[in-house]
Amino acid sequence: MILKMDRLPIELPMPKNPSANDAAAIQELLGGKFGEMSTLMNYTFQSFNFRGRKKIRPFYDVIASIAGEEYGHIEVVSYAINLLLTGVTKRGHDPVAGPLADAANARNTYHYIASGQGSLPVDSMGNFWTGQNVFSSGNLKLDLLHNFFLECGARANKIKAYEMVTDPTARTMVGYLLVRGGLHVVAYAKALEKLTGVEVTKLLPIPNLSNNAFPEARKFMEQKLHLSLYTFSQDDYKQSGLIWNGPHPDDGQECYVVEGGMPGYPVPDLDEEPQLNAPGTEDFDPQVFSDMAKKMGIKYDY
Repeated sequence: MILKMDRLPIELPMPKNPSANDAAAIQELLGGKFGEMSTLMNYTFQSFNFRGRKKIRPFYDVIASIAGEEYGHIEVVSYAINLLLTGVTKRGHDPVAGPLADAANARNTYHYIASGQGSLPVDSMGNFWTGQNVFSSGNLKLDLLHNFFLECGARANKIKAYEMVTDPTARTMVGYLLVRGGLHVVAYAKALEKLTGVEVTKLLPIPNLSNNAFPEARKFMEQKLHLSLYTFSQDDYKQSGLIWNGPHPDDGQECYVVEGGMPGYPVPDLDEEPQLNAPGTEDFDPQVFSDMAKKMGIKYDY
């Protein structure tokens, strides 16, 4: 089970230049073959299907812990997309004026036709994510090798996406994912080393570019977010530390496990987009909830 919190792992800055095409570009990091939908669902199904758990529990704990974190990665990419899309069309209630005229020039019109100017489980070209991207062979060595490759592919795409967009919202999000995704690369490399004795960490980094090359990633490195593997559980997955330990191949600092999740930051409050009927509640009076909350002793803000 997942304990869901209404928080994001990082604080996203507001866009300086909202852009539908920037949003389309970073959709690849959400619904692409190497996107966060793929990492979440690969590790989730591998953890569900894990056999022989009692004998080799630490490997299961690492996969399950990383699966828990990937849910938050989907959220942070989605909110970056949503912020980049906020205000890119003309707000209003008059459809005759063509408030969505600019959307015809956007690379991904699904953001308007299939959504309320929000993220979708699609790649940068609007192709919907598919479960065919899930690999769960049942063989631990093969699954770990696949996960290592998946994270390396994801890192390569993050670097390319970073180079495509310049807005601080997108680059802050990508910088964070480079650091946390980089941790997952190393975690699977360490797991393979424990399982096989092969020094997989000597292959890193792939691509051969340090996270320190990216200013937005450097600040998260300075916070030691490349060293801390979170279990995202209050009581379980504690044996992750039997794999996630020792020096980090990037800077030699000691790797460590943190039981539980990240403290998180407030989720951005997305503005209404009436021209898309999002959320389409103009006639609703929130005072109804305010009065009800007062009677029930529940805090209600609007």
